[in-house]
Amino acid sequence: MTDLSIYFAYPGDLATLSGGYHYDRRLIDELRKSAVKVNTLPLPFHSTLQDEANQSAHNTIHQLLGELPEQSVVMIDGLAFGTMDELAIKHAQRLRLVALCHHPLALETGIDASQRKALMISEQRALACACATVVTSAHTRQILIDQYGVSAGKILVALPGTDSTAFATCDGNPVRFLTIGSLTQRKAHDILINSLAQLEALPWQARFVGSSDFEPVWARNLQTRVNSLGLSQRICFAGTVGNPQLEYQQADVFVLPSRFEGYGMVFAEALAAGLPIIAARAGAVPDVVPKTAGLLVSPDNTEALTKALRQILTNGSLRRRLQTGARQAAATLPSWVDCATLVANKLKEVATS
Repeated sequence: MTDLSIYFAYPGDLATLSGGYHYDRRLIDELRKSAVKVNTLPLPFHSTLQDEANQSAHNTIHQLLGELPEQSVVMIDGLAFGTMDELAIKHAQRLRLVALCHHPLALETGIDASQRKALMISEQRALACACATVVTSAHTRQILIDQYGVSAGKILVALPGTDSTAFATCDGNPVRFLTIGSLTQRKAHDILINSLAQLEALPWQARFVGSSDFEPVWARNLQTRVNSLGLSQRICFAGTVGNPQLEYQQADVFVLPSRFEGYGMVFAEALAAGLPIIAARAGAVPDVVPKTAGLLVSPDNTEALTKALRQILTNGSLRRRLQTGARQAAATLPSWVDCATLVANKLKEVATS
């Protein structure tokens, strides 16, 4: 791989604390360790809106891509690439574009039908211009084949890596629930809060780790809801933290009822720490969390989530059984070296084809 040089483009700040940016950072690090030269290329945020700010972003990205050498391999994070259909069409002949799709943008929550349609059309057109598309789960791969018309042969599944870590003791009294995820509608903290409110008579503590920056109004509404339910002493909004691994070590159960996950790296990290899991059966989550390690419920189902939480709180043998299942599942998780090796091989194939 010593002769392989690529550009890795992403929107905004690579240091952003989210699963997608974490994947980008770790992939870049491991590619560089394998002697792939990675030139990072930050892009302004771009959307499907027809306004002055977006036109400015469009022009800037057009200029940045136009300055790259002919036939450069350019991997572009899907958060940017999904809205870059016109730019992809313009540059596909002179650049070797590779899309990195964490999940289709149209599957985000908090957008209306017209926005969803515009995002789907844009991403479909952009993906058609890519020499290859890297996805983070088999579930996302199937969505791109079935709904976006991407050829199966052009898609590489590169599961996120997971760092091995010591197992949590899971001996808290009361039980300590941990949730890690940005405070966005897709993560369904609202459903979790409503479920926890129905279990006020049982002993538990909950810690919500994650940024409120992505959807600040939604995040404030969550805090207001917790306060109105009188749960502010039991549910802690911790914000972003410097050492997420410590959070897993100090927890007893991981819970996150996301409405959709393209993969769900936090679930793999919870397994690595040997934590029992409660989650929604949404997106790729069932592919990450085995039945032996977690309780999966229907998305957006407060009643089902409440039942699962109650089971975990009142049935110690169930909790221990799921803890054992999580520890066993931890041994099967891929590493970041595994992830980067797959991607490096695909990039080399694109570069030499």
